Amino acid sequence: MSAFWQSLFFVAVAEMGDKSQLVALAFATRFKPLLVLTGIFIATLLVHFFSVLLGRFVDTLLPQQWIALAAGLAFIGFGVWTLRGDKLDEGSEKKFSRLGPLFIIAGTFFVAELGDKTMLATVTLAAKDTSFLGVWLGSTLGMVAADAVAIGVGVVVGKRLPERPVKLAAAAIFLVTGIYTIVQAWV
Repeated sequence: MSAFWQSLFFVAVAEMGDKSQLVALAFATRFKPLLVLTGIFIATLLVHFFSVLLGRFVDTLLPQQWIALAAGLAFIGFGVWTLRGDKLDEGSEKKFSRLGPLFIIAGTFFVAELGDKTMLATVTLAAKDTSFLGVWLGSTLGMVAADAVAIGVGVVVGKRLPERPVKLAAAAIFLVTGIYTIVQAWV
């Protein structure tokens, strides 16, 4: 199996039921599906590019605990932000209405993937394979495909549920994921 197809398959499977897939679902209830998919694609391109580079230089990795701590704290921050809301004053709202959500989504996914099993799968695949481009593009598309499924579910769920319970559920997902990530790294 080529590096592209192997990476696409293993990363898509690893992403199923993962925390970032739940985050995709939560974002899909708040933002347009194409915006969420674009944010995920941008973040995944970057994270998996660096993951393939790291796979080539495994011995220089940062300690996993510190990466997980940063990711956990970011998730907790996103949970608090979700509860608080993201209203800006009227002048700022117009200025950031287009790019703000894209940066929020891409930033969340970038942080969520640091130290995640899909990142580690990509690092592992890159460490054993010679095709940088195949592993990078395959792992990126595998993750985006798996998260597209979650976005579809989020769109359907978002149309049927009132906004407040969806907001509370999204915040809970972020908070629990953040706490779980930190505890798993330090226990």
